[in-house]
Amino acid sequence: MTFLEEINRRRTFGIIAHPDAGKTTLTEKLLLFGGAIQSAGAVKSNKIKKHTTSDFMEIERQRGISVATSVMAFEYKGKKINILDTPGHEDFAEDTYRTLTAVDSVIMLIDCVKGVEPQTRKLLEVCRMRKTPVIVFINKMDREGQDAFDLLDEIEKELKIKVRPLSWPIGIGKTFKGVYNLYEQSLNLFRGEDKQTIADSIEIKSLNDGELEKYIGEDNTKKLRNDIELIEGVYHEFTKEDYLDGHISPVFFGSAVNNFGVRELLDCFIEIAPVPRDRETDTKVVHPTDDIFSGFVFKIHANLDPKHRDRIAFLRICSGKFERNKYYYHVRDGKEVRFSNPTAFMAQDKSVIDEAYPGDIIGLYDSGTFKIADTITEGEKMNFKGIPSFSPELFRYVTNLDPMKTKQLQKGLEQLTDEGVAQLFTKKVDGRKILGTVGALQFEVIQHRLKSEYNASCSFDQVSLHKALWISSENKSKLDSFVQDRSQHIAMDKEGKLVFLAESAWLLQMAQEKFPEIEFHLKSEF
Repeated sequence: MTFLEEINRRRTFGIIAHPDAGKTTLTEKLLLFGGAIQSAGAVKSNKIKKHTTSDFMEIERQRGISVATSVMAFEYKGKKINILDTPGHEDFAEDTYRTLTAVDSVIMLIDCVKGVEPQTRKLLEVCRMRKTPVIVFINKMDREGQDAFDLLDEIEKELKIKVRPLSWPIGIGKTFKGVYNLYEQSLNLFRGEDKQTIADSIEIKSLNDGELEKYIGEDNTKKLRNDIELIEGVYHEFTKEDYLDGHISPVFFGSAVNNFGVRELLDCFIEIAPVPRDRETDTKVVHPTDDIFSGFVFKIHANLDPKHRDRIAFLRICSGKFERNKYYYHVRDGKEVRFSNPTAFMAQDKSVIDEAYPGDIIGLYDSGTFKIADTITEGEKMNFKGIPSFSPELFRYVTNLDPMKTKQLQKGLEQLTDEGVAQLFTKKVDGRKILGTVGALQFEVIQHRLKSEYNASCSFDQVSLHKALWISSENKSKLDSFVQDRSQHIAMDKEGKLVFLAESAWLLQMAQEKFPEIEFHLKSEF
């Protein structure tokens, strides 16, 4: 297969939604229909022992939520599909936002019972900023939810996007029979109560088919015909170009847990979803078809396999062909690097690969070399743009509960904060550690992972802080004077950079007014 053919057969997308809309379940079913797994796990079920493939961290399995982005790849109808299943909980939004830099399109889930929710709005805003094409999947149609037309109106009004149904539900809740596929003009009805295997489907090619009443009844047939007529009259005609430009979002209906509508979604997705797209750097626009290799790190995960204490950097390939054991250029470090065992993912299962192409997400074993947003090239000095970093909003003192495990705690804090989910500061005056995050649940996750992955115990104690701001000045003596004057409020980050810990907005304003030569930064990159 040629280089261009390899690029054109790749589809890399993220699944986003408000918590509990069914993202991880949909991911499982896409893998199931794609033949990547034999049976789907249940996110929340005491009856079923098998957990979802994408929720591989112990705390994810206990809580029934996703707290880290999972990467899964599989082949389907000649296409290479790369799925990134993201956390829905707002406390882990920064992981989701970074992931959105690594995908070419998005499938957004909406719960038909709850409709548009707060986190859905935030995530779609990020997609809009990046002009990322969005497909909407309205999930849980097997439950008593809102009317389909009301849902479409709510999506258009709340999310300010134009929609176009490409499938349509027959009934809802207990009366849900299946979906009519407008894109392929076929009807798929579903039988079978076993939620863990793919149910049978019946295909009817035309709405005028006399057999229709036999399968769904006279009333459902009449309503379906009227609904489709209304859709054709009210909604804009769907074109692939409008979708790729972000002007319109196709909508599918279904129930992931019961396999309703998932195959329709997947079959249409591989036809209309974008191939790997251009990426902007600080020096030029990188095209996937460029011969010279480039890629960027959008995620780091420690202990993906707790038995081996490995640390993996997730790299999105943007151009050229990646080859195992070839030397590449680490732009930030200015050094040559070589990878002897790059990996492809199926959640926590990894396999060594010899080559990869634009659109692929690969794992690079990392001994501490990489940071989020690092760029790797074949020698070019450039950096990919738009990979966000976050200033902490919540702060806690770290108290070691087991002095015999001090080294383990230090190592755990270092590695877990490398993942970009938290910032670690050390106060200059007394050496106390302060952890800063953007969400309260992060503290619970870090505490759990420190215990389970590093055998280190700690507590997080209250500290009254408004902001942590990095400080700099062109005048070294003025900076030294500021550090001395505000010594009680000065800390160092992991890289040894000076940080001002402002206890209130008023104290920050006072410091800025008294020391005009000092620059205060919300991000460490300045």
